[in-house]
Amino acid sequence: MKKLFLILILAAFTPLVVQADNNGLISKKSKYSVSETIDKLENILKKKGITVALRWSHSDKANGVGIKLRPTELLIFGNPELGSHMFTSNQTAGIDLPLKALAWEDEKGQVWLTYNDPAYLGRRHGIKDRAKIIKKMTGALNKFSDVATH
Repeated sequence: MKKLFLILILAAFTPLVVQADNNGLISKKSKYSVSETIDKLENILKKKGITVALRWSHSDKANGVGIKLRPTELLIFGNPELGSHMFTSNQTAGIDLPLKALAWEDEKGQVWLTYNDPAYLGRRHGIKDRAKIIKKMTGALNKFSDVATH
């Protein structure tokens, strides 16, 4: 009984953010469907004046060619006032910017919102002179993704 209680206590405090061995990805559990999660993210981005470049449904495209795929949607978005500073440090950052967020449903039906950690992108491109920009991007993405998932 004590073991069961301990397991339940630990489960209650399991983080809603997954980052261990993440290859630069941050994943947050969403209490909404895939489409609702992306809708919420898209709305907050537009409200903040951030350009949404593309919304792409991987599952619709896959299902359209006979490949079964759980709900999966991608949103590509950017803010040139921040992202351009990354390019002036190292133009290869353009392969990872604009930013992307992926809402997807796992095999258990749990929806997740996953995006690239700006600090990881900085390390990937050897950007060592844009710490304030990376911090600002990180904070904004954390806030926006919280709105989309909670």
